[in-house]
Amino acid sequence: MDLIDLPPPPHYFTPEHEAFRHALRQFVTHEIAPHVNDWDEAGTFPRELYGRAAQLGLLGLGYDEAYGGTPCDIFHHLVLAEEFARAGSGGVQASLFSHSIGMPPVAAAGGAALKARVLPAVIAGEKIAALAITEPGGGSDVASLRTTAVRDGDHYVVNGEKTFITSGVRADFLTVAVRTDPASKGAGGVSLLLVDGDTPGLTRTALRKMGWLASDTAHLHFDHCRVPAANLVGEENRGFALIMRNFNAERLSMSALAYGYAACCLEEALAWARERRTFGEPLSQRQVIRHKLVDMALRVEAARNLVYDLAWRLQHQAGDPARLVALTCMAKVEATRAMQFCADQAVQILGGMGFMRGTRSERIYREVKVMMIGGGAEEIMKDLAARQLGI
Repeated sequence: MDLIDLPPPPHYFTPEHEAFRHALRQFVTHEIAPHVNDWDEAGTFPRELYGRAAQLGLLGLGYDEAYGGTPCDIFHHLVLAEEFARAGSGGVQASLFSHSIGMPPVAAAGGAALKARVLPAVIAGEKIAALAITEPGGGSDVASLRTTAVRDGDHYVVNGEKTFITSGVRADFLTVAVRTDPASKGAGGVSLLLVDGDTPGLTRTALRKMGWLASDTAHLHFDHCRVPAANLVGEENRGFALIMRNFNAERLSMSALAYGYAACCLEEALAWARERRTFGEPLSQRQVIRHKLVDMALRVEAARNLVYDLAWRLQHQAGDPARLVALTCMAKVEATRAMQFCADQAVQILGGMGFMRGTRSERIYREVKVMMIGGGAEEIMKDLAARQLGI
């Protein structure tokens, strides 16, 4: 039995999950993996990929069938993350599924007309959606956001900036966090607005990054953008709870991706160690290398099983909600640390080859930090977990 493909526990995954995994693995193997190096160097990937992913039902996971969605549970999302991680390209995954953080608030709290206009087009891969929360001076401190939306008749006038926005350059729809009550402080007065990408006054600037090269990332500037009041998502001044619920789902997905990338590094390092010969013997016969590989496998399995257990608890609502939030934070910390450790060890085992563009481990090594920071930095995760646990 290989270190990498240990069969998942049957009490978590049903035959339906495994059929989905098989179809998804074929898609990633043939449609994604062969192209990720070229897409990384080009700094983008074809827009047509959204349509091909939509045909497989990937973009509609968890959305209402009335809008073209695909019924699923939490473990379908874990399968999606695990299989996409095999390609070793966080940039492709992040942009292709940017709607998975941009659209849930719309699906949960948007008006009927707004959902009918937006969701089917996004789920079909015809339009691209993104989430715009982070600001230049705010980072993870959502309660301190400064972008304002002032009511003016049947519109809101939006002014402010957002940064580090995935799919921000080419998104057709942006779910934007705004302050609709400028007099309020903290979480109060925060709302969500759906801003169309062609809104006058919206300008976008592409950002250059260390990793996720195939993903477009943007700085957004809103200069007196008039947004229809009908584009309000949920209740005015009640958007903070929607944002937090969205973050928890994002963090679980990022945890699964992180241990998936860690496993990807282990797979590449193991294959290299078995093939590479030093002083007449395979590198894998050296005790120090075997210990590194076992340490990597240990980190992967610890993170994976923590996430599986958490996903089961979330699916069955088994446990105190505050504790589940804390576990979600801790899972992201543990899984991204596993990714960091395995990427570092894989590059070390690959030696000079690990420093070359084109290996999955090299790419993942560059992408570790965005996983440890995005969706809530490690320090924020620990502090939030401590508060939830009453520490």
